[in-house]
Amino acid sequence: MATAPRKIGAKAASPNREYQPYLEAAWGLKNHWYPALFSHELPDRVVKGVTIAGHEIALRRARGKVYALADRCAHRGVRISKKSMCLTDEHLTCWYHGFTYGLEDGVLKTILASPDDQQIGRIRIRTYPTFERNGMIFVFVGDEDYRPVPPIEADLPIRITDDPTGRPVGYLLDDNVFVRGIHRTGKSNWRLAVENGFDPGHVLIHYDNQIVAATDMALVLGYDPVDSKAIEVIDRPDGPKGIMNMYNRTESYKPIYKNEFANIQTPGKQQYYVRTSMFVPGVLLVEHWPAPNWAQYEFYVPIDDQTHEYWEIIVGHCNSEEDRREAEFRYTNFFEPLGLYDFNNRDLFAREAMEPFYREMDGWNEEQLCKTDAIVVGWRKLAARFNRGIQQPPGQRD
Repeated sequence: MATAPRKIGAKAASPNREYQPYLEAAWGLKNHWYPALFSHELPDRVVKGVTIAGHEIALRRARGKVYALADRCAHRGVRISKKSMCLTDEHLTCWYHGFTYGLEDGVLKTILASPDDQQIGRIRIRTYPTFERNGMIFVFVGDEDYRPVPPIEADLPIRITDDPTGRPVGYLLDDNVFVRGIHRTGKSNWRLAVENGFDPGHVLIHYDNQIVAATDMALVLGYDPVDSKAIEVIDRPDGPKGIMNMYNRTESYKPIYKNEFANIQTPGKQQYYVRTSMFVPGVLLVEHWPAPNWAQYEFYVPIDDQTHEYWEIIVGHCNSEEDRREAEFRYTNFFEPLGLYDFNNRDLFAREAMEPFYREMDGWNEEQLCKTDAIVVGWRKLAARFNRGIQQPPGQRD
């Protein structure tokens, strides 16, 4: 006897507990590096505030170095970044009552109107490790006593070397690369953003996009995995942990250009080699996108359990001033407007459309996954296994 289709809202089977830690990671993964600001967003003697995985962080630059401290004054709890007060190159001063903290250690060094106060030297706010490279500022977020702090390379995609085109895309930390991009807030949980970016079936939302039409690209309706070799798990000792969609293995991944039942076919004719990979704590690499020989990095940075900061970064080789001028022109007139905004706006739309189901309707238990979602499940298992900790809500931290 045929089984009746399952109704939405009917009692679901128990979730796959192989990735239980991932199900608990609504606030993100802790003890990882995350992008916080672009370098140009933090001029000297200015304090900027960000929130990453529930951590409120104040950043300031002094003598060329970036410092990150907790963005709550120990005195009355105001956010220090609400108003910049940088009186020296060694300190961060709260604008409200003048509590002044050391940039290096977060210790209270003086109170402007009470320089003999007994609290001086006895209280502190926490500090965070920082890293700056190629116009991006990263912060290591998690437990204050986590040691050793891993190199940032461990939380980035691997350097690509096995490129069938013979021209591997640029690596984010390299010399002689062009690095530009944007970041904006998405109104969904960070996990939905990650899974949208890496989902081999989600390409459908882009099939009639402007950049696809303008380049006559034969963008697929989706990729159908045929066997286990469709993915490759990356597990470098003390290095990146990720999962790669091996779209170049045509015997393992079947690109779908047409669905006769639905009478739909992708209109473009030009074939492009594009491969995607996702790395802990939630960093996507898309090779040869939005154009051949370029790469797009995307970071899905948890803000809280309902929002994420969406970072979209274009990286390309640049070996001369002429290369850089050409890259600037292409970025300004093509990559940013058509790629980072028009194309990726659809990804934001899709994530935000999923959010109510997962937040309000027990979506993590109610979802009904299909064959193409095997890749998503693979990511969940990998993130559950290789994270350095699950971030708890602000009121529940140790």
